[in-house]
Amino acid sequence: MTGPGEPTAPAGWYPDPDGAPGMVRWWNGLGWSDVTTPAGPGVAVQSPHSVAPATGTTVAPARPVTWAPAGAPPPGRSKAAWWVGVGVLAVVLVVVLATLVGRGGGGDQGAAPATADPAPPSGNAFPPGTVRIVDQAAGIAYPYLGDGWFEYDMFPVSETTETAGQYFVTQEQVPSGGNFIAQCTSGPLAPEFGYAGPGSLAATLQQVADSARVNYYPAPNQQQIRRDEALTVDGAPAHLVEFQLSWDVEGYEATGERAALLLVDVGRAQPALLFLSIPNTHAELYGVIDQVIASVDVL
Repeated sequence: MTGPGEPTAPAGWYPDPDGAPGMVRWWNGLGWSDVTTPAGPGVAVQSPHSVAPATGTTVAPARPVTWAPAGAPPPGRSKAAWWVGVGVLAVVLVVVLATLVGRGGGGDQGAAPATADPAPPSGNAFPPGTVRIVDQAAGIAYPYLGDGWFEYDMFPVSETTETAGQYFVTQEQVPSGGNFIAQCTSGPLAPEFGYAGPGSLAATLQQVADSARVNYYPAPNQQQIRRDEALTVDGAPAHLVEFQLSWDVEGYEATGERAALLLVDVGRAQPALLFLSIPNTHAELYGVIDQVIASVDVL
């Protein structure tokens, strides 16, 4: 924190004070958030200020995981697989060098001010070599979001037959039982939604969105649709629904959430479903939704 009589730095994204290259951390005006995200388009990095030192608490994965560098061939099994490659190490070295010459994202303390967000490479919202989650069962891949996000090992998602991805806990022990989480997960759509090919993407996704609203959110709640549109994802037909929910239910720290569901026809009997949700207790991460959607690949 700042001392008596000193101005406090405004809330915003700053370079990670723990020193992670290419990463930024949210400063809420009084202290550091536990969550980081890659610097890039959609993340407005603030000029450096004198703020409190890093807490020193970084979240380690809940269990050992493997990683997949961008561009690596997918593993030959049906479950999602993450693995570390030489490409990741090379990217880390590049990012370190870029940071040394002042190209890294801005930070809350001690770093050179950022002048502009880097341009997205080849239409991708993440830097080259970003570690990706490869969901072979669903037939898609998308970026790992960095420190603080765990490999998904929570409750089954009712709308998919298998679930891969990432999450972090935003509140423990909510009134309905279990934890409240932010998530970025995927899987093959469950067959009971009656998918009948690309022409049914919009109608099927509306059923999925209604199911998610009933299954995972406190009631009563209000819904505001932000986007409901057809997309092309890596050459494949897709449909996106993004909405904001709000509620006033005792026992929940969050009073709302932004969620997006992306349904992609990957040329299989069942399309791939990508589900992103960020509670408003972590509204600084809303920009991640557009970043991930812009970075989905079809396997």
